[in-house]
Amino acid sequence: MGFEVTEEDKKATYVILPAYNEATRIQPVIEEIAEKGYNMIIVNDGSSDNTLDVIKESQNKYPDKIFIYSHMINRGVGVAMQTGFDAVLRYNPRYIVNMDSDGQHDADDLENVLEPLIMGRAQAVIGVRPLKDMPLTRNIANAIMNLLTKVFYKVDVSDSQTGFRAITIDALRKININARGYLISSEFIREVNDNKIPFEEVEIRTIYTPETRAKGTNVAVAFKILIQMIKHRLR
Repeated sequence: MGFEVTEEDKKATYVILPAYNEATRIQPVIEEIAEKGYNMIIVNDGSSDNTLDVIKESQNKYPDKIFIYSHMINRGVGVAMQTGFDAVLRYNPRYIVNMDSDGQHDADDLENVLEPLIMGRAQAVIGVRPLKDMPLTRNIANAIMNLLTKVFYKVDVSDSQTGFRAITIDALRKININARGYLISSEFIREVNDNKIPFEEVEIRTIYTPETRAKGTNVAVAFKILIQMIKHRLR
C-alpha cells in the first residue's frame, strides 16, 4: 500500500494559493483541495474581476478550510506569497504547501510533495514539471532560469520556476522572501540553499490549458528576472 497523508497531517497542512483574476478557474481548484481535507490560505492579489466573490462562495461551503487575505491593488505573486507566508504563521501549521490557483497543478500531487516532509527525509520540496509536457517557450525559459539560479545562487535544480513547493514550519521561519514577481521561485530556492535546509525534488503533473500556457515564465520574463538578480547581487 502506498503512502497516504493522515487526517491529522492534513489538519496540520496549509496550502497557500495566490490568486489574480482567476474567477473562471479557481473554484474547482480550491474546492477539490478542501474536499481532500486540507486547509487553505488564499491571497486575492488585487483582482479586477470577481475572483474574490468566487472565493467567498467556496468559503461559505468550507468555512473551516478556507481563509482569505486580500490586497487592495495587484502587488505581484512574490508579495502575495509573502502575505501568505506571514498569514500562515497565525495558524500554527506543521507543513505549508504553495500551489498556483489557475488549475495547472493536480491536487492529487499534494500527497507526493508532502511525503518527504512527513517522513522526515526533507524540510522543503520542489515540485518538478515534466519537461516533455512543457510548451517550448516555457521549456527554454525554464532552462535559462535553471542556469541563472545555478550561477547566481549556487544551487542546481531541475525546475527553478515551479509554482508547486512545500516546506515545514521550522524551515519557513528560517527563510526571508523579498521578491515581488516571479523571482519568488528562484529566491525560495536560494533561501532554502543558503539556510542549509535539506530539500527533495518530486515530479508533479502539470495541466496545460490555453490560459495556463499564456502565463508563467517565458523568455521575456526570464530576462526581467535576470535584471532583478543582478540588482540583488549588487546590493
